[in-house]
Amino acid sequence: MSPRPRKASDEEVFAAASRVMSRLGPAQLRLSDIAAEAGLTSGALVQRFGSKRGLLLAHAERVAAGAGELFVELRASNPSPLAALRAYADCIARMGESPGALAHHLSYLQLDLTDPDLHRHTRAQAYTTRNALRALLEAAVAEGELAAPDCDALARAVEVTLGGSLMAWAFYRDGSAADWVRHDLDALLARYSPASASPGPIPPQTPS
Repeated sequence: MSPRPRKASDEEVFAAASRVMSRLGPAQLRLSDIAAEAGLTSGALVQRFGSKRGLLLAHAERVAAGAGELFVELRASNPSPLAALRAYADCIARMGESPGALAHHLSYLQLDLTDPDLHRHTRAQAYTTRNALRALLEAAVAEGELAAPDCDALARAVEVTLGGSLMAWAFYRDGSAADWVRHDLDALLARYSPASASPGPIPPQTPS
């Protein structure tokens, strides 16, 4: 008698999916690849998620739902708000573990932007992330790590800096993505150091 198939939680499946998605683009990704990574059968994933798209939708929903949890964990494991912010930057930089890995992430982003159901989760994740960034910046101001900027505008500037820095690294490939992203984030934050001169305002942003 063959052993009963191993069961895996949704979290284990999503973790396996994330690992496979960093190695394979959307066109190459198969349910069987994720099943093998999770130690399951393809049939088990079909029974649970219905299809590859169904699994990607469930994965995107979980990522969006967990965006706030990530910041709670970062804040708990770092000694200061700015340390937590830099740790988040390191998380972003992991998408650039290699140029190929980043290319795969961008391919999935294309899906997220063109599929309305996926985009709904991407948009929710973005709002949660920006709110969490603003909360970290406000905490940094309260603890004297930053001068008192417009934290709404600065949170948006941090978003732009992290995403733009990762893309610029992909063009130049000078050093690691982590070093590149951290350098650009620190350059932005340096304008708001309490020891520096009073920074000029960030230009007004258009309404969301």
